[in-house]
Amino acid sequence: MSNTSGSALSVGRSLLYLIVAGIAWGTAGAAASLIFRISDMGPLALSFWRCVGGLVLLLGALALRPRRAATRPSDASRGRRTARILGTGIGLTVFQSAYFAAVESTGLAVGTVVTLGAGPVLIAIGARLTMGERLGRGGVVAVAGALAGLFVLVLGGGAAEVRPLGVVLAVVSAAGYAAITLLTRWLGRDGGGGDALATTTWAFAIGAVGLLPVAFAEGLVPHTDAPVSVVLLLVYVAAVPTALAYALYFAGAAVVRAATVSVIMLLEPVSAALIAVSLLGERLTAAIVLGTLLLLAAVTGLALAEARTAAVARRREPVAV
Repeated sequence: MSNTSGSALSVGRSLLYLIVAGIAWGTAGAAASLIFRISDMGPLALSFWRCVGGLVLLLGALALRPRRAATRPSDASRGRRTARILGTGIGLTVFQSAYFAAVESTGLAVGTVVTLGAGPVLIAIGARLTMGERLGRGGVVAVAGALAGLFVLVLGGGAAEVRPLGVVLAVVSAAGYAAITLLTRWLGRDGGGGDALATTTWAFAIGAVGLLPVAFAEGLVPHTDAPVSVVLLLVYVAAVPTALAYALYFAGAAVVRAATVSVIMLLEPVSAALIAVSLLGERLTAAIVLGTLLLLAAVTGLALAEARTAAVARRREPVAV
């Protein structure tokens, strides 16, 4: 799950990492909804425990993996690494805290859809302004299809209550997610992707320290009649959609274009919708099916376009003699 540079990971494996991360992230909101149902835990406390749990698991992973020969990094390399750790830690804290708050305020469906719908727009604008990335005709069609799918999913959740505060929190979450994606890609372009596992670990450490005061004020230990269920859900949130998903995401996002990453991550609302139907008892409507198919088509099309672009670029590379 780690790479020493942005180019050490193949595009195909990066796409697979991102797809797995997107599906896993879709389960985090559902787990949060269950925690909010059976306890009085708040979104900041949940985000804090998510960071702490992810930090513990990633520290264990770092301790178990084979040690590599130490190399003395240059000043520029250290500066990029510090910038990535700080930026990722802050962006991750904003992203997940605002997302959980949006889910609590306006519900799983609306909170997830608005967060992941605003994300591609903010990333596309940011990538164009900071890195000069162009979507191209295929990319524009894919993003449009993905946003159309999200729009249909919103219409399919007819019973969902849209609250302005929840929508604002979801947009703030999308901004944090966009910042992480752009920073990861920008540093990865110049071989500054760094060690994804170590970066993720440091990011969660920063998040845990930053969230501790506000989580303490909100209430670190929830009141609940089902303490075992709450603990099991917290462990799951820390292990799968946190430690595993973020490590995979940062490794893949350092290689794949920012616009492609943004659309692949739209798998999150798809998996969230499937969980809502199969586990939370929500009704499967024609609109949800159509929206899911549009999202999957957009993700598949853009992933294939990314792979073709990478293949063309490799063929054009000069052969060393």
